Amino acid sequence: MSDEQKPMTRRIGSIIGGSVGNLVEWFDWYVYAAFSFYFAKAFFPKGDQTAQLLSAAAVFAVGFLMRPVGAWMMGAYADRVGRKAALTLSMVMMCGGSLVIALTPGYATIGMVAPIILVLARMFQGLSVGGEYGASATYMSEMASSKNRGFWTSWQYVTLIMGQLLALATLMVLQATMPESELESWGWRIPFFMGGALAVVAFYLRSSIDETPAFEQLKAKAADDNLTPKGGTISALLAHPREALMVVGMTMGGSLAFYAFTTYMQKYLHNTSGFSKETATSISALSLVLFMVLQPVAGWMSDKVGRKPMLIAFGVLGSLCTVPIFNALSQTRDEMTALILVCAALAIISSYTSISAVVKAELFPAHVRTLGVALPYALANSIFGGTAEYVALWLKQGGHESWFYVYVSGCIALSLLVFLTMPDTRDKSRINED
Repeated sequence: MSDEQKPMTRRIGSIIGGSVGNLVEWFDWYVYAAFSFYFAKAFFPKGDQTAQLLSAAAVFAVGFLMRPVGAWMMGAYADRVGRKAALTLSMVMMCGGSLVIALTPGYATIGMVAPIILVLARMFQGLSVGGEYGASATYMSEMASSKNRGFWTSWQYVTLIMGQLLALATLMVLQATMPESELESWGWRIPFFMGGALAVVAFYLRSSIDETPAFEQLKAKAADDNLTPKGGTISALLAHPREALMVVGMTMGGSLAFYAFTTYMQKYLHNTSGFSKETATSISALSLVLFMVLQPVAGWMSDKVGRKPMLIAFGVLGSLCTVPIFNALSQTRDEMTALILVCAALAIISSYTSISAVVKAELFPAHVRTLGVALPYALANSIFGGTAEYVALWLKQGGHESWFYVYVSGCIALSLLVFLTMPDTRDKSRINED
């Protein structure tokens, strides 16, 4: 059965079910970044605020370093066992990591064992989220119809941002209802427990969604030959080197820009611009609301004008505007000005984030699609996105904060070269060939 023959209501229901799980996964992932202000002292008691945040950011980066391993493991699993099975397994892994962090005593109680457990928990979560991106991108791309694939797959980032917003909203509520001393001593554990509870609901939803038509066809063909699906191998991925390199090149600038203006921005507004923690959190949350709304709009536009023009728009505007926006943010003390500047940056990035999943999925055939999306993305995301906070804070500590702005702009410019040379996957989609 082709994706066009799949009943529309059933397809949409499956997309929603997969999306809700994505929201919970990313809530669990971003809670770490949102609450690092408060638990950094619990796990890394020595040094000033920047040093503590630097230590917490290093652990954040370690989680990213596990993403390629998770992408390889879960990508192969999704291409052999099924997209649905991989999505369900990743949910269990993320939930487990959150509960471990919630229950781990601080440095004052168990000494160096505390940061070691934190690192191990984030490594486990890194495995989970490494597989989540590829599996959900592939699942949503294969479930959507060809005419509105850009629109429906943009909801991957909608729910990703919802997870980030939910993490920030939880932080804002706790900031408003708890003294800072209590947040630092035990209140930061609350959102990690919440993530575990929400995962139960998401697990139920994911266990009831349909498998994608593309994987069903692979499974049926393998059954006719008395075999099991044999996709998802490194050798199969290496048969598509150009596509894999395109994913790396796309992700370099897109992922770095995304993390620079989302997860790191909250700290930047406080640590560089001089806003209070509460104001920095509010600005980040409000800008993310606009960013979330823009995803389906940009996804819909890609269905009309093509994927390539959207990516080129991000590449050109991101290369030209990143340094001026960061410079302006470093100098402003006005909340509305800061909000407008962050929103402008996120509007530019929307041309990439809204369609990043579908473009990558459309590059690969079904038998290696999840691994093809997940592994090259995870490698580039770990190197550039996962280290964004660490690089920014390291340069700031060394007195060269403005170098980070140039670094982000330069990586976007390199991605632009990839956008200019790649095909428009809306018109040359491998999903349509399944």
